[in-house]
Amino acid sequence: MRVRVTADAFSMDEALSLLSNRDAGAYVVFLGKVREKSWGRRVEKLVYEVYEEMAVREMECIRREAMEKFDILDMLIWHRFGELSVGEDTILVIAVAPHRGEAFRACAWAVDEVKHRVPVWKREITNEGVFWIEGDNAVPDH
Repeated sequence: MRVRVTADAFSMDEALSLLSNRDAGAYVVFLGKVREKSWGRRVEKLVYEVYEEMAVREMECIRREAMEKFDILDMLIWHRFGELSVGEDTILVIAVAPHRGEAFRACAWAVDEVKHRVPVWKREITNEGVFWIEGDNAVPDH
């Protein structure tokens, strides 16, 4: 499955085997992780909530748009949900193309589109409390 939301850890072997293509000269991978510090606070964990049906549909649209917009052969978009500890994977986007330039552009574009369009909400559990992350803002969870 090239588009998926899952509570399970990613398997890079599975992801790359799904995308195997003899015409590909470039596999560009973006792997997002839970970082230890955010907004000057120490992160204990993240909680991702997702509207699964809508998220998958929107990620499929993003994948399809990327395939039309860029000279790529394939793309994979996976996103995690649930409670994730520091260091765990959060998002995986892989763009496959004959050449690296288009693969890099497609991958960066897709990551940005996922962040802006897919209904996934992030709560940070920190040493200073709980915060909803909305775009570039951290909003306290009261």
